[in-house]
Amino acid sequence: MKQGVHPTNYRTVVFKDMSNGHTFLSRSTTETKETIVFEEDGQEYPVIKLEISNTSHPFYTGKNVLVDTAGRIDKFKKRYEKKAK
Repeated sequence: MKQGVHPTNYRTVVFKDMSNGHTFLSRSTTETKETIVFEEDGQEYPVIKLEISNTSHPFYTGKNVLVDTAGRIDKFKKRYEKKAK
């Protein structure tokens, strides 16, 4: 394996699923300026916001749920509503 290819600046961060509020602790090299107090241990960690995770993804939950991120459905409807008129 090549030396110096993999990052070495891993740090403990909290990942937060924005669709349902689920949080979990892991390690990442992603930079973020926001922090959050992790409920399970009461310590403050950097937070990385996710649009979807295994707790909200239809494949893992077994439920066919429509996930609307950033109002994409509203934008779609608005765009094609104008053309229909």
